[in-house]
Parts: sequence; C-alpha cells; structure tokens
Amino acid sequence: MITALGVHVAVLFTVLPDAGAPPPAGAVPAEPNMDAYYQLGPDSLSQPGVPRGKVEGPFSLPSQAYEGTFHTYWVYVPAQYSAKTPASLMVFNDGHAFLNESGEVRATNVLDNLIYRREIPVMLAVFINPGHRADQPDATPKDWGDKTNNRPTEYNTLDDRYARVIVDELLPALNKTYNISRDPAARGIGGASSGAIAAFTVAWERPNQFRKVLSFVGSFTNIRGGHAYADIVARSPRKPLRIFLQDGRNDNRGRKDTPYDPKRDWFLQNTRLLSALTKKGYEVNYTWGIGKHSQRHGGAILPEMMRWLWRDQPVSTDPADTVERSFRPAATPP
Repeated sequence: MITALGVHVAVLFTVLPDAGAPPPAGAVPAEPNMDAYYQLGPDSLSQPGVPRGKVEGPFSLPSQAYEGTFHTYWVYVPAQYSAKTPASLMVFNDGHAFLNESGEVRATNVLDNLIYRREIPVMLAVFINPGHRADQPDATPKDWGDKTNNRPTEYNTLDDRYARVIVDELLPALNKTYNISRDPAARGIGGASSGAIAAFTVAWERPNQFRKVLSFVGSFTNIRGGHAYADIVARSPRKPLRIFLQDGRNDNRGRKDTPYDPKRDWFLQNTRLLSALTKKGYEVNYTWGIGKHSQRHGGAILPEMMRWLWRDQPVSTDPADTVERSFRPAATPP
C-alpha cells in the first residue's frame, strides 16, 4: 500500500522467486536489479470478456512549429466510444513505448479494463512520437530518438513550441474525425523521462486545453534547463492542473558528474518540483519507488495513476441506476 498525500494507492506486485545461493567467497556481488519487483498486474493485461478498443493509424502529422518535421501518431478508440458523445482525451508522448503490446506499460490494456469497469471515463488516447525529418528515422521502442530525431529539442526545451504541436496541430486533426470534449479538465497528457517534462510543459503553457499530467521518471533536470521548473512554479500564479509524479530513488542521481551536480539529479529534481507544487496548493499526487530510470515502476502503477487523475468523472448515486452499477458495454454500431 502506497500512501501519497493522504491518498492510498493499492498496487499489485508479483513476488519474484529467491535469487538463489549467495555468490562464492571473494566474488564481487552483482548489482541488484532495482526494478525487478515492479511487475505488471491484471489491470495491465488483456482480460477475457473485456471489450477491446481498436488502434487506428499510424498517421503522419506535418509540423509548422518545427518546420520540416513530421509526427507519427496512433489513436486508441475504446469499444464504448460513440461519435454522439464527446469523449475524454489522453495523450501519451513517446507513443511507441506506451503503445507497445509487449512493453513495460501496455496502456491500451489499462484503458480497456478501466473504461469497462467505469473507473475512468470513456476516452480516446493518442500515442504520438517525437518529430523527425524525412531523412531521419522515426522513434521505436529500441531507439527513442535522442540522437536520431527531434526528441531532445521538442521535449526538453522550456518553450511553447511542443504545446503548439499538441494544441494547434494535433487537436485540429483529431477533431476532424473524433468527437472530443472541449473541457480542458477532460484532457490529460503524460509521458516518461523527457516525454514527461514535455507533458508538463504542454499543460503549463496551455492549461486552457490540458489540465491533467502524468509523469514517469520525469526529466525535470538540466538537460535544457528543466531544473528551473521548481522555481518557475514557486514564483508563478497557481494554474488549474492536476499532476501525478512517479520516480525512483536510484533514478540518474548525477553521480557520474564530477563534481556532483544536483541540477542533473533526476530524483532530487522531482522532489523539488513536488515541494514547489505542494506549497503552491496544486492538486498533486506522487510515489517514490526504489527503481532506476525506467518505465517499470510507472508501468506497474499506471492503472492507479489513471484512476487518481480521472477520479472526478461524474458518478450517479441513485440506487435504482442499474446502468451505473453495470459494466460499460461496447457501443452499438451506428
């Protein structure tokens, strides 16, 4: 049971088998796998009887914010979606990683399960990759693009250009095909590492469009000035955002730098941002694990992060409302 700011988060973990006999005398012990105990639970796996959404795409989105680049994206459409009713929206940066059906997150399974049980609202999800030029490779689960495409510039720079991609370029394209809620409280954005700070930047720059932020091991560090966010939050008027931060005590602690540079300490900077958000009165939740810079912990608790972020969906307390007390069925085809 994880307790964070008074919110009790129940997470299912798989207990791993014993590592075996101790190493021989004189042998150097192997470094422990700090992420080994973070395992996907049933909410992250495909379950029998649960209607499965479909993934449409890939689509290519030309960018004016970053001239000459394109963004590949996919759209998850839940089985319960009806074009007659505006749907909530969740955007995942580094879309390939969150979409990967054999990866560490498997977000579409989470969405299928939670929507079916009415634990989050009916929502579309967009999985968008960082931009790349025609002569550059697109991001993949094996190469996220830090050295091969536009990822470092888009995700780590503290300006409004990536927000323009999401709000001014992606949303209009989506609105041509899907019925998406215009309520900014019904829209969230998330990511891992640099994709997480990029998600925060979009909501920070455009709170009139996105108000929910999900962060795995966020790179709020001095890659391109991201360590400044704690101070920016502290001196700025509070914005109507809801944020869930996840990080690990072994996340890039800056010890490779000589001398130690606290601005390059991922875990320290995540705690600094949390402190600033808390003192400013933000609606913020968090969990600090033991892991390194990976999606293992975040993937394991994604279901609870989503429940917390979207807990304000309308709920009927009418005991005669049998619809409210039933699973959410697939929509009837038009």
